[in-house]
Amino acid sequence: MRAAIWDASALLAVLLRERGWQRHASEMVAGSINAVNLSEVATRLMALGGSSTSVREVLGGLPLRVCPFSEEIAYRAASLRASTAPLGLSLGDRACLAQALELDLPALTADRIWSRLELGIEVVLIR
Repeated sequence: MRAAIWDASALLAVLLRERGWQRHASEMVAGSINAVNLSEVATRLMALGGSSTSVREVLGGLPLRVCPFSEEIAYRAASLRASTAPLGLSLGDRACLAQALELDLPALTADRIWSRLELGIEVVLIR
């Protein structure tokens, strides 16, 4: 199992069984996700028709460790704004990257534009 910080796009790809989902699904056991990215996933699942209760049950049953959006991560995510703005990365994207930096782990994403980042973070594309 390979430990990684999961971006919302990677987790949604697995949950919605999008292309490439099988490749990393088993790695959830060793993975983590920032609470901001978990909120993004919950929001999307509710927009697709899931109730708050059912979404909480599905996400709560996953083996991913949820990392808080701490004060340290908040400042680290803010510091990434200038270097990620040209690629259009969101706060959620930066929260994932900041968590990866903090824990010195790769970031797992379905967002191909992340492969153009030069932040000293290993980016693993789910597809």
